[in-house]
Amino acid sequence: MPAEPSAVKTPLYDVHLGLSAQLVDFAGHLMPLRYASETAEHRAVRTAAGLFDLSHMGEIFVTGPGAAAALDYALVGNLSALAVGRARYTMLCAHDGGVLDDLIVYRLADATFLVVANAANRAVVGAALTERAAGFDAAVEDRSDAYALVALQGPDAAGLLAAVTDAPLDGLRYYAIMAGRVGGVDALIARTGYTGEDGFELFVSAEDAVAVWKTFEDKATPTGLAARDSLRLEAGMPLYGHELTAETSPFEANLGRVVKLDKPGDFVGKAALAAQAATPPGRRLVGLVARGRRAPRQGYAVVTADGTPCGVVTSGAPSPTLGRPIAMAYLDGGVADEGLAVDVRGRPEAVDVVALPFYKRS
Repeated sequence: MPAEPSAVKTPLYDVHLGLSAQLVDFAGHLMPLRYASETAEHRAVRTAAGLFDLSHMGEIFVTGPGAAAALDYALVGNLSALAVGRARYTMLCAHDGGVLDDLIVYRLADATFLVVANAANRAVVGAALTERAAGFDAAVEDRSDAYALVALQGPDAAGLLAAVTDAPLDGLRYYAIMAGRVGGVDALIARTGYTGEDGFELFVSAEDAVAVWKTFEDKATPTGLAARDSLRLEAGMPLYGHELTAETSPFEANLGRVVKLDKPGDFVGKAALAAQAATPPGRRLVGLVARGRRAPRQGYAVVTADGTPCGVVTSGAPSPTLGRPIAMAYLDGGVADEGLAVDVRGRPEAVDVVALPFYKRS
């Protein structure tokens, strides 16, 4: 897809040009799809370390004495129970229970939370949080333009970062965050990621993005959106617009665990989500592994042995790690796991239903 002239350039745009990246418009931002080989980039993350520009993501701060209570009302998780320095995966849902975005929320201080939103939903999340926080002593501020986000992911990530930071990484647990300096630059260092590997996401000022990137550029493989997608697919991680939409329930997506119906007080979507929790979902998200070489893609129909449509693929790609095409798909309620195929351009491709994730690091 050609890049649109109106797309926003991240603070690392010139760096990507210098690395001969293929740039595309992704959620209104000019982003690197690949630098050379997406398969090589994927394998580098699995075996060593990959370097990502994630500066298209949204950084929205919720602050004030009522910040925790506001987020408890606005989101499906129990954020008031989140300890300072920890993070939580959660969702912003509509009144009918549909997912408006999936989020990571970091508690930076007792009354300061950082909400990281998907780039395409940044405005939706900001508006919804502002509206839902109106009755609380809390302020919502979108500071995305002031931040860059650089990710370092892979088995070598901790060692590479430890060599250039003063932060005690040994004490930084998964889904935790701390302040520190990285290559002489102030950063928020989060042990989170979207690849299935150990790794870190570094929140820095937009002005410091190039310096942080250059700290790792010759030690980790620059990695684009294509490999990021195949990595998260292998790890069974949902992508908004694919596995999650405003028409999707968290329970359909096997993510009912993030909906805290027992937290004190009301929250937006609680009644609808409680009803969904009490009713078997009409469809279920599964993993598919193709027996042949043709990859199922988003929107392809899943069919029974007699060709009857019984589901739809939400994400699909060849898996460099498994050496087979894989996919996530929603199957209609009551459909058996055996004898299924994906309609790949008019021809059935036999698939096996498997448990998610496809890949889990040792």
